[in-house]
Amino acid sequence: MKGFLEDANYSIGLLDEGATLADVIDNCIYEHTHTGKKAFYVGDLGKLVRNNIQWQNVMAPIRPFYPVKCNSTPGVLEILGTLGVGFACSSKSEMALVQDLGISPENIIYTNPCKQASQIKYAAKAGINIMTCDNDIELKKISRNHPNAKLLLHIATEDITAGEEMNMKFGTTLKNCRHLMECAKELGVQVVGVKFHVSGSCKDLQTYIHAISDARCVFDMAEEFGFKMNMLDIGGGFTGSELQLEEVNHVIRPLLDVYFPKESGVNVIAEPGCYYVSSAFTLAVNIIAKKTVEYDKLLPSGVEQTRNDDEPVFTYYINDGVYGSFASKLSEKLNTIPEVHKKYKEDEPLFASSLWGPSCDELDQIVENCLLPELSVGDWLIFDNMGSGTLGEQSTFNDYQRPLIYYMMSFSDWDEMQDAGIASDTLMKNFFFVPSCIQLSSEDRFSTAA
Repeated sequence: MKGFLEDANYSIGLLDEGATLADVIDNCIYEHTHTGKKAFYVGDLGKLVRNNIQWQNVMAPIRPFYPVKCNSTPGVLEILGTLGVGFACSSKSEMALVQDLGISPENIIYTNPCKQASQIKYAAKAGINIMTCDNDIELKKISRNHPNAKLLLHIATEDITAGEEMNMKFGTTLKNCRHLMECAKELGVQVVGVKFHVSGSCKDLQTYIHAISDARCVFDMAEEFGFKMNMLDIGGGFTGSELQLEEVNHVIRPLLDVYFPKESGVNVIAEPGCYYVSSAFTLAVNIIAKKTVEYDKLLPSGVEQTRNDDEPVFTYYINDGVYGSFASKLSEKLNTIPEVHKKYKEDEPLFASSLWGPSCDELDQIVENCLLPELSVGDWLIFDNMGSGTLGEQSTFNDYQRPLIYYMMSFSDWDEMQDAGIASDTLMKNFFFVPSCIQLSSEDRFSTAA
């Protein structure tokens, strides 16, 4: 099996019916154990295909625009571009990355709420016209640097259960929308629609009802100023769960049908990020150090000590951390639990353990407290659902090296793409066959995207 393609930046292994992602992980661990024990990802790009089909089945005709900052690896962007997904970019580098794939400017929106003047000029030169705005200072900056800009007014949502203060950080009020439209009219800037965002942590889906109602008010307000609005962006916050997707659709569909019916000519879009990629990537890390600690120092504050003093308590250090693949841990809870790769007996004792990254920084804690069998330096841990917020631009703290990425797809998912007529020749050259009996060696390796 020759997986390396000299004329491609990455390659995608096609798994036959007898091979699984678990086999790929096993064999990558086998190889890395013999060649350097680097952390690595296995990305199931077929998951993107299946998620896109699910989106079309549940959410159509709402068109997805993928937020590039969520996961900007080339395999993800090229598959999503081939599937006809649009892109939401927050920086010049993201816009350039997407345009290098041949994506037309009409399929790109510039969503950063705090834009640099130089990057607005870049968008103007590149023909990327649709961008968001939530204050008059930003509006004036856009008018000076992008005469053809088409603005989506970003309105705030109010969800106390998810933290009202956080939701109000970006987005303007209904009252201020009138002021922004007056400014836009004076400056000669087009206002073409409305954007809002509901957090994925929001438990009250009524927030969508309030946000869509507010958006309708802004559309009505725009008519007074002579603006012809034709776009509504309902943002992200889609977790990847089919149930959550159906629940959101059940809430918003009746309101969209009333306030923004098909005959209104309003295009409704969304920005699903982790929905597409979170469950598509698995991270494998290696234990590089181990020590025994006092139990009371491991416990979270306020938790009563109930353990036998004779039981050991372990702290493990792994070769990836918050300055790399676990960067999202600095701002939110880890949405995955570690699994031990090596086989161990069901009745094997479990010990209180904590996991830390390699930086020796006090912030570099991955898991505060979990139960694991006793592990050794060199053992491997597996983290699922690691595709979102972990594979964008990363820190170089302590010479951190980005983990290798092994892209995979099943033949059935590949057939889905071919049947839909979206398997381009450019994408097809990146595929190679992976037999059911996989055996990697240093001369015969998967190619990777670093």
